[in-house]
Amino acid sequence: MNAVMKTAAQSWQAVIGLEIHAQLSTASKLFSGASTAYGAEPNTQASLVDCALPGTLPVPNREAVRKAIQFGLAIDATIARQSVFARKNYFYPDLPKGYQISQYELPVVGEGRLRVRVDDGRVIEVLIQRAHLEEDAGKSVHDAFHAETGVDLNRAGTPLLEIVSAPVMHSAAEAVAYMRTVHTLVRWLGICDGNMQEGSFRCDCNVSVRRSGTEKLGTRTEIKNVNSFRFVEKAIEYEIERQIRALENGETIVQETRLYDPTRHQTRTMRSKESADDYRYFPDPDLPPLTIAESDIERERAALPELPQARRTRYVEALGLPDADADQLCADRATADYFEAVLAAVPGQAKLCANWVLGELAARLNEAQIDITAAPVGADALAPLLARLREGSISGKIAKDVFAAMWNGEGSADAIIDARGLKQISDTGALAAAIDAVLAEYPSQVADYRGGNDKLLQFFVGQTMKRTKGQANPQQLNELLKQKLAS
Repeated sequence: MNAVMKTAAQSWQAVIGLEIHAQLSTASKLFSGASTAYGAEPNTQASLVDCALPGTLPVPNREAVRKAIQFGLAIDATIARQSVFARKNYFYPDLPKGYQISQYELPVVGEGRLRVRVDDGRVIEVLIQRAHLEEDAGKSVHDAFHAETGVDLNRAGTPLLEIVSAPVMHSAAEAVAYMRTVHTLVRWLGICDGNMQEGSFRCDCNVSVRRSGTEKLGTRTEIKNVNSFRFVEKAIEYEIERQIRALENGETIVQETRLYDPTRHQTRTMRSKESADDYRYFPDPDLPPLTIAESDIERERAALPELPQARRTRYVEALGLPDADADQLCADRATADYFEAVLAAVPGQAKLCANWVLGELAARLNEAQIDITAAPVGADALAPLLARLREGSISGKIAKDVFAAMWNGEGSADAIIDARGLKQISDTGALAAAIDAVLAEYPSQVADYRGGNDKLLQFFVGQTMKRTKGQANPQQLNELLKQKLAS
């Protein structure tokens, strides 16, 4: 954005709302028993119901409803005791029925809220207007055939939870922070795998701008099906700038659906934006109202895990961890659970455990490109290593060497330490003997140190470590050296 545009942008406020589509992690589809497994050969996971053959009837997936309730409870939303499935009518080649079964006037999840931490440290509260169940469409394949388009109905009927925020965000940074928070939450609850590359988590971005200080919303555009945090940020930034430039030039913003082109980093027109009337919503006559009993809601409420925000707060306030550590640990439930398991075995050492989980362990996982649940060193194996480090049996450097050996499958921490003779020398007599030998070997350096060259202390530490093969207890070594050199 050039200087002129930056000046102009200060006169405008962006208004952003997101419609996030989270594919629910059920084994079968929303209204049929067909598999939802990803990667199957085209059209091998499309049942008669998914293909909309005459005489077939949809049957709601109980597990999908249960997962929708879980999400609603997690955002402190109203759960509708009775909601209605509706037909959303439109034509698309990969939509076999000619309509999509969704929810409109009476969604399963009503109004809720989610606290979001933005990168600049601010905490905002995003109003979520609704979350409703709907089936996904199929997929048009444009690049597999010359001058033709194929249709794959494997995805048709896959259960989605569409999470609709109010237009309450005012920057791309806020929108991305909100999207990340929802992504963390659905994965934390286990209701969606969050795999954006496979399309399991994607969003539509509604963007408008208005004059700063005014309340009336501008004309919005919808950026369709963005499946990357980075692309959401870039698409919104581009669209805000495009709309401001157009309005500054006296042009009119047209309500439309746009696509983001990541190659050119710009949005482009896809089609004119439909309104609710265009879809001709009406209750699906094949599906009775969805009734949820109070007992079902309470059962799901009792089964909810400690939520990410609550756990993050506990890590900061009860364990004394820095905000950054708490954020990283709570970005993923498996990581937080791993940390908890290590800490339970090494109580009172929250910072030490966090440093190892977010440092040495995370680096190895990243290098191997594996998830923490597949780590060769589990929490029960890491804990004894950290216990040895805490008690001073080994140094930090030796601990890293032992961890590397454990990662390579060479055995437990204690077995490796014992086999390699890596325990630190903490015996005062043995350390004193090693120090005496070093000081006797370097008399001129001893004289220089006593003459005021304090920097030579590290030289003596290094030489003693070398003599003890790195096994001297560093704290005791420093204390004994200072005593010997002062005498």
